[in-house]
Amino acid sequence: MQTPAATVPHLIAAGFHALSDSLRISVLELLRKRELCVCDLCEILGVSQSKLSFHLKTLKEAGLVNSRQEGRWIYYSLNLPQFIILEEYLADFRQNQVISSARPCCD
Repeated sequence: MQTPAATVPHLIAAGFHALSDSLRISVLELLRKRELCVCDLCEILGVSQSKLSFHLKTLKEAGLVNSRQEGRWIYYSLNLPQFIILEEYLADFRQNQVISSARPCCD
């Protein structure tokens, strides 16, 4: 399923915003290995559930993580398609080797 073009700038901005915090990066690094319960993330990272909930909400709104509820616990995993969107966005800059000069302004 393709992402509508109108939402791509929003997803890119939200994704990079979510990546701008060291605790959120730590969460993503842990989720690279396996799906984890919020209680495990709190224990490993040494943070309260309320603090972690704020950061997980940011990651989820950016589309970087998925969540599923099992009983009273919520399990988180990476949403790899969103990482592909961010990677492709950056790759487009790499392909653009020559940047044209600005046209002279008219007086």
